[in-house]
Amino acid sequence: MALPWDFRPLHGERVTLDLLCEDDFEPLYEMQSDPEVCRFLLYEPRSREKVAEVLARDAGAGRLDKPDDFVQPAIRDEDGRFVGTMYFHLQSVEDRTAEIGWILHPSAVGKGYATEAARLLLDVAFDEIGLHRVYAELDPRNDASVAMCLRLGMRHEAHFVEHMWLKDEWSDTGIYAILEREWRGATSRSPNGPSVTA
Repeated sequence: MALPWDFRPLHGERVTLDLLCEDDFEPLYEMQSDPEVCRFLLYEPRSREKVAEVLARDAGAGRLDKPDDFVQPAIRDEDGRFVGTMYFHLQSVEDRTAEIGWILHPSAVGKGYATEAARLLLDVAFDEIGLHRVYAELDPRNDASVAMCLRLGMRHEAHFVEHMWLKDEWSDTGIYAILEREWRGATSRSPNGPSVTA
């Protein structure tokens, strides 16, 4: 694999991925404190103090080198507005595996921003970093994320029933994944690929 890998802005047709910054605090707080946004996430709606802590941590995460390294860039629309975040976590160097995830601001839902942003990261994951497998873990009740995984060409690999005690109830976990060879042959892939700016 081509490690270490240092994050740099990734540009698609309508979205840009870049590192979070202080100016993202208010929209990030709006998103992470919204009960509907947090419904299928691992955490409850966050306080301003917790979001400030998370922002400081994630804004400084810009390198993938060893297991558990992650990047969590902002998704920005055509006008540079914050519309959500991506999550990319290096799970194993030996197995060349990473986890991908996403959260959208309520104002940006249904516009295809997360799908385009995920494609940018998957192109980098397979074409540049040299990963073998990328997977997503999600609550199977999250229909929008399930649909997005399928649009990306990911396979439904597993459904763990009552897998964790979360938010005062037993929750299932779904696993979707895609291999490098599947990504290269996927019809859902953008024909032009990403434009990467150093």
